[in-house]
Amino acid sequence: MPTDVLVFDTTLRDGEQAPGFSLRVPEKLALARRLEALGVDIIEAGFPIASVDDAESVKRIAQEVQGPIIAALARCTTADIECAGKAIAQARRGRIHTFIATSDLHLERKLRISRQQCLDTAVKAVTQARQFTDDVQFSAEDATRSDMPFLTAVIEAVIDAGATTINLPDTVGYSTPDEIHDYFQAIIAAVKGSDKVVFSTHCHDDLGLAVANSISALHGGARQVECTINGIGERAGNAALEEIVMVTKVRADRAPFTTRIDARELFGVSQLLTELTGEAVQANKAVVGRNAFAHESGIHQDGMLKDRRTYEIMSPESVGVPRTTLVLGKHSGRHAVQQKCEALGYTFSKRELDQVYRQMIALAETQKHVSDEDLAAIAAQVKAELANIATPVGYGHGV
Repeated sequence: MPTDVLVFDTTLRDGEQAPGFSLRVPEKLALARRLEALGVDIIEAGFPIASVDDAESVKRIAQEVQGPIIAALARCTTADIECAGKAIAQARRGRIHTFIATSDLHLERKLRISRQQCLDTAVKAVTQARQFTDDVQFSAEDATRSDMPFLTAVIEAVIDAGATTINLPDTVGYSTPDEIHDYFQAIIAAVKGSDKVVFSTHCHDDLGLAVANSISALHGGARQVECTINGIGERAGNAALEEIVMVTKVRADRAPFTTRIDARELFGVSQLLTELTGEAVQANKAVVGRNAFAHESGIHQDGMLKDRRTYEIMSPESVGVPRTTLVLGKHSGRHAVQQKCEALGYTFSKRELDQVYRQMIALAETQKHVSDEDLAAIAAQVKAELANIATPVGYGHGV
């Protein structure tokens, strides 16, 4: 039986931390509304203590976006939690997401506190957060590099204090899929009261494994997945929401997880994020990249024209992309050129098509891609040349 998974979108918080991706309040609100239409379960709207604008954006989203749970991030400090609590006060369903690092590296070198101080701080923060909402998420920063017995003790303590979601992030993208699967299984088995909470995974892409690690964590028992549109975020980014969702749809046999996401909204949300930030998605990005449903190779184009399933494992329409694109270039074949010409209103004999094809290839050698306008010009020229050859001299000119 498929297992339901909660989608926690952190585009507006972790995603915005990426250089160049800062958004103003109206822009955040517009994106939050699209995330609501997409069907995400939780929107992490921001980090209120970080700035006046961040606090205002969380407050506005909490007021105006009523479908998803609206979460606000807070460090395990009194001021952070108070600020987060005020920001989500008017949400129909609000969550405070509080965090502290648990790895010895972070405790010793960054926070300069002991393990006991870390545990006490985490419990105090969760207890305080429960005064604002009964939905409290606790994250153990750098969890995958933390000592397992200590991390287990921290998780048990915050569950006793009232945490309802436990997030175990792979903060620096260090894990591998097999490792993170075993890690979640071991933690869930070891923690007393693990059946009372939802375990969440938050993977970064430093080794290019964020999506694979997220799926493996779900197999290991996580039931909430944290991700961002286009995979934006700190350093190499986060697990890409659109990729995780489409893995569960295309490979339900291997990833039997269901979400509330309307996949037809994926491309539109991706495009909106690009428009708001001015940061383009890489051309070969899975699912939403410009080339995700584009084909230039003649072999691929021929297969696509015969049966799109030969080279597409999902339809462009299923993720909101208008159509498959056959790109004309030096690798294209005659079949694709013929199809493009017919779409433009030109019908050619084999001899005529050969001339069009040769001219298209020659142009592609100089400018890489041939547009529909370029092809139309070539087609018209070939038609005109052949008409002149076929017309005897003086015929039709009144002499």
